Amino acid sequence: MTVAVETGRWQLDPTATTVGLRHRTMWGLVTVKGTFAGVGGSGEVRPDGSVTGTVTLDAASLDTGSAKRDAHLRSADFFDTGRHPEITFAVRGADRLDGDQVRVTGQLTVRGVGRPLSLTARLAGASAGALTLEAEFAVDRDPFGMGWNQLGMMRGPTTVTAALRFTRAAA
Repeated sequence: MTVAVETGRWQLDPTATTVGLRHRTMWGLVTVKGTFAGVGGSGEVRPDGSVTGTVTLDAASLDTGSAKRDAHLRSADFFDTGRHPEITFAVRGADRLDGDQVRVTGQLTVRGVGRPLSLTARLAGASAGALTLEAEFAVDRDPFGMGWNQLGMMRGPTTVTAALRFTRAAA
């Protein structure tokens, strides 16, 4: 199924968007899951087909269901939210692949460190007034300065899941 995406400006709908993460910890015995409550963003699909945009997460809004763990994740060991309150993904381009697949390229910035990121998303729906992108991808914490791994408890990448709902922005 190929869905057309309308040109124009798009605004992220935070009430219909979810961004979460999961990471295996305790030597792979436990999977920690969390979601970001503070999500924002916007984008533009230009008449030539090029795409730009930004998705921003309030790093301190991550909720894993454990206040003690969440406080640790906000500390300098991880997100260092006092100095780096936002996580951003600046979209530089998007290319349609087969069917409903979209290759999205850009720069992920965590703790003030930006790194290129390319991921495959699924265009879950598009109309003249709304579009939804779904993605799941892995992120290595180390290049962003989040190498905390006491006693080897946290190995491997963190998986990010996102369902992003955009609505047409007012002209």
